[in-house]
Amino acid sequence: MNKPRISSRIAAIAESATLAVDAKAKALKAAGRPVIGFGAGEPDFPTPDYIVEAAAAATKVVANHRYSPTPGLPELREAIVKKTKRDSNYEISVDQVLVTNGGKQAVYQAFASIINPGDEVILPSPFWTTYPECIKLAGGKTVEIFADESQDYLVSIEQLEAARNENTKALLFCSPSNPTGAVYSSEQVKAIGNWAAKHGIWIISDEIYEHLLYDGASAPSIPVLVPEMADKTIIINGVAKTYAMTGWRVGWMIGPKDVIKAATNLQSHLSSNVSNVAQRAAIAALDGDLSAVKKMGEAFDRRRKLIVKLLNEIPGVSCPMPKGAFYAYPSVKGVLNKEINGRTPTTSAELATIILEEAEVAVVPGEAFGPSGYLRLSYATSDEDIIEGVTRIKNLLSKAK
Repeated sequence: MNKPRISSRIAAIAESATLAVDAKAKALKAAGRPVIGFGAGEPDFPTPDYIVEAAAAATKVVANHRYSPTPGLPELREAIVKKTKRDSNYEISVDQVLVTNGGKQAVYQAFASIINPGDEVILPSPFWTTYPECIKLAGGKTVEIFADESQDYLVSIEQLEAARNENTKALLFCSPSNPTGAVYSSEQVKAIGNWAAKHGIWIISDEIYEHLLYDGASAPSIPVLVPEMADKTIIINGVAKTYAMTGWRVGWMIGPKDVIKAATNLQSHLSSNVSNVAQRAAIAALDGDLSAVKKMGEAFDRRRKLIVKLLNEIPGVSCPMPKGAFYAYPSVKGVLNKEINGRTPTTSAELATIILEEAEVAVVPGEAFGPSGYLRLSYATSDEDIIEGVTRIKNLLSKAK
């Protein structure tokens, strides 16, 4: 009986590269190393006080000590309905909402609910590292299509059509994008929605960065621009990025009622209800105004301009200006295959290792999100760390020859 100890399905999953980089940076810091981390996509601001106070009050309410409905507290689901109308002008009903343990669980359950073995999912690249693993867990096949910096990291209808075949079930759509910060225009969003509607393709739309937009960019929801897609669109969202609530673990799915019911059945066995205290905090966040969000956005905008300016001053590095989220995604192809302190990186993964070991700066290599030749840096950190961290990188890479 020499059966494998670990199931083949789980053994095939790759570790989250972004969390691995963040964990390594934190471990080095704890050991006394002056590491600056650009790894995790996590706002450095505290959760706004009024949200924390709502959670503190909720801890004393006995009802919150008990199980609650798997789809989410009725008050939170209703708050999500109102927030979706307010922010996206998309009208939904409560039974189209499922509250999840963060956006990652929503992504997993979305694919698990509609993908069968053999189904193909078109995945624009660069992509968030978790997407292909969730597709794999659902038994689906990922079909990557790559848009480089010359396309502002935005895939075209022609690329989508070239990737489509009779096995295509869904498209993963993320705007603003993690990892690139790229944002599709309203015209592009509408064209993608019309393309999907024409071919009967589902869209799983990750809208977690919807409020982090710059330079007048907008992020319209596909079912708003293409109403016929409402029955084949699953929207992923949550409070993590908008309200600096990454650790509270509250996300949600919005979709057709039958899909939400199926995902709820799955969640009833997987994790049951989300923490009631965290849900109460999320209600306070969604019911409140967006003044705290605006203030954080102003800081991110300033940091965005700063980090891109500094990155573009490094020889061999080219970084487009992102229009959303809080990531810079520079091309480092001009640095590869050059000697740096006696080491010659041929991939961005090797370069990221050199940067961490030589400059004590943690960045995520492009291989975590698609092809090699790129780095992702989160600018959800202080101006001081951005200046110090990128200056260290510049001093190191300026030695390349």
